[in-house]
Amino acid sequence: MTILFWLLLALLIYCYFGYPCLVTVWARLFAQPVAKRDIVPSVSIVISVYNEEDVIVRKIENLAALDYPSEKIEILIGSDGSTDHTNTLIQALHHPRLRLFVHAGRRGKMATVSELVTEAKGEIIFFNDARQLLAADALRQLVANFADPKVGCASGELIFSSPSSQTARGVDLYWKYEKFIRDQESQLHSMLGATGAIYAIRRHLFIPGPPQVVLDDMFIPLKIVQRGFRAVFDGQAHAYDVAAQNPKEEYSRKARTLFGNYQIFSLLPGLFNPFTSPVAVQLFSHKFLRLWAPFGMIALLLVNLALIHHAPYHMVFNAQIIFYGTAVLGFLARERKYGILGAVARIGYVPYVFCLLNWAALAGFFRFLNARQEITWQKARHV
Repeated sequence: MTILFWLLLALLIYCYFGYPCLVTVWARLFAQPVAKRDIVPSVSIVISVYNEEDVIVRKIENLAALDYPSEKIEILIGSDGSTDHTNTLIQALHHPRLRLFVHAGRRGKMATVSELVTEAKGEIIFFNDARQLLAADALRQLVANFADPKVGCASGELIFSSPSSQTARGVDLYWKYEKFIRDQESQLHSMLGATGAIYAIRRHLFIPGPPQVVLDDMFIPLKIVQRGFRAVFDGQAHAYDVAAQNPKEEYSRKARTLFGNYQIFSLLPGLFNPFTSPVAVQLFSHKFLRLWAPFGMIALLLVNLALIHHAPYHMVFNAQIIFYGTAVLGFLARERKYGILGAVARIGYVPYVFCLLNWAALAGFFRFLNARQEITWQKARHV
């Protein structure tokens, strides 16, 4: 029982602290700098939309303001069963380099994106989402990575505006932690997934995924890595968004994402083979252990309970109870800004969001077992 306790504790510490330190050291010792250079190949901007009437005009105007030769750009928008005024608003713009593809029923993002890439003419495919806005130089910065012939995919950085709730603060902090790890993995060889709102690939490397794929921004980059190219992170290419303001919204988004991780594992098992995959250790340490973590935490608590009458196990058990208790208090006081509850919220938001994300990982697992995750997406409205 004691061996199991220390094994569980060691794996959890490695998952959240040890691996980020390890990959940082690796990146310093074995970094592969990208030979980035200003180039202007033709680009097809691809966007899958569903009921985006409140943001679609702003998005197209944002694309038109990009610092990139307009004659080198085409915009392809796939409307996946939109029932609002999205299609009408796009058509009313009469944009000379925009093509709209309308599908009456919902098919999911992977099917929509695959259709658009088939129609695309650019050398580079630039994937976007409707809600997020791009910095003026975002496309130019991202495309510059393809001057390096080893790069097959490049992802930019998604930056959240100043969070206004404790949930948003926790999500923003977790996202910064994830971006740091992604950057280190990219320097070593490749990131394990792109940011759906801002990533690009070489068109000839695109392989359509099964229509049931939920995470196109993980499946597409990893398929490119499988073909011997790099998928890199570029912190100079920026997109902007607002973090989830409430736990229900973040839970729903994260559960869908983690379901998608299980799905990727089942579709691309060869990536775990350290003899053939350049990202096997990263995939196991970063993605697999992160999905295992909630089960590990439950097991650790139960094993610790069985050992509670022996030193030093009672201290570890008390520390766990304090941590989870703080998470509960952080949840109960999450919207409070002043007084004693405001102080509790400021202390408890980190363990609260940490537990929320791990609870979502459990939900993603059971959705995967029961095949209950829909391939179509539900819109988040926090603009």
